[in-house]
Amino acid sequence: MPTVHIVLFKLKSSLSDSEKKEFCDDMLGLKATCIHPTSKEPYIVSASGGVDNSPEGAQGGFTHGFVVEFASSEDRDYYVAKDPAHQAFVKKNSPRFDDVRVVDYEKGVY
Repeated sequence: MPTVHIVLFKLKSSLSDSEKKEFCDDMLGLKATCIHPTSKEPYIVSASGGVDNSPEGAQGGFTHGFVVEFASSEDRDYYVAKDPAHQAFVKKNSPRFDDVRVVDYEKGVY
């Protein structure tokens, strides 16, 4: 069942615009660099995201949001726990944010 992975980041205010862009490029680049261990092909169905621009004022300090879709929760679980490209992203970029929130759901499961 398709699984959606929503990630909200509170990037450090000390980051330059180019560092913020690199962070976003790294996050969105995972769609191409995350390779399924069995098929040896990219397995992220879709990825989008960027800087918050909501006028509602309910962001709680979170500055950037991303939505990543997987074909299954198994693919999502591999991405989160084992994918070397994702692990490298986390290692490189963890120092660039102060907080993170993640919400996942399966489409159609209420």
